Amino acid sequence: MTYLPCETIETSNNPDAAVIWLHGLGANGHDFVPIVPQLRLPSEFKVRFIFPHAPSIPVTINGGMVMPAWYDILSLEAGRKTNPDQIEASAAAVIALLERERSRGIASERIVLAGFSQGGAVVYQAALAYENRLAGLMAMSTYFPTHETVHASAANADIPIHIFHGDRDEMVTLSMGQHAVDTLKGMGREPIFKTYPMGHEVHPQEIDDISACLKHLLR
Repeated sequence: MTYLPCETIETSNNPDAAVIWLHGLGANGHDFVPIVPQLRLPSEFKVRFIFPHAPSIPVTINGGMVMPAWYDILSLEAGRKTNPDQIEASAAAVIALLERERSRGIASERIVLAGFSQGGAVVYQAALAYENRLAGLMAMSTYFPTHETVHASAANADIPIHIFHGDRDEMVTLSMGQHAVDTLKGMGREPIFKTYPMGHEVHPQEIDDISACLKHLLR
């Protein structure tokens, strides 16, 4: 099987947990690699961090320019108009990475899905639809474009969901992040929502909170 190309960082030999972390539009799998040492995970945490590279495709809102993207964005009106088939295809590619980790001996209950911006939209779809129990979901500066079409799996009906967002984000507005929170609550989920004094970026306090989140989810 062909998998997405990835950057991989292992905090120890023989990892027993994994974090699959998706970048945003126009970035690549290298984007979040420098954050791993900043998380300062304890030495007993044996984690494989996997940072996939999105394929390069034309993006309509950027004049059809070809760039790394998990899906096309057709319009920014009414939040976002996206290509749902491409979101589902990207989610399927993420699920293939999940299955590869299981074949390597890591239980699905020890795998966290994380994503920033476009990557977060994809991991909402992937995590909620995945048919095996996950450790948790972390969504950063993102929104939930497939909330009306996702076929949620019973296995992850009560998955821990941590959402991080900038209160000055002009690219993915705070209201879009809040809408995801409200939607998830309407689906019976109980997401934890934290905001930071930042735009469409990553805040130092957010890194600390992500670290605490991983320590809790993978303890």
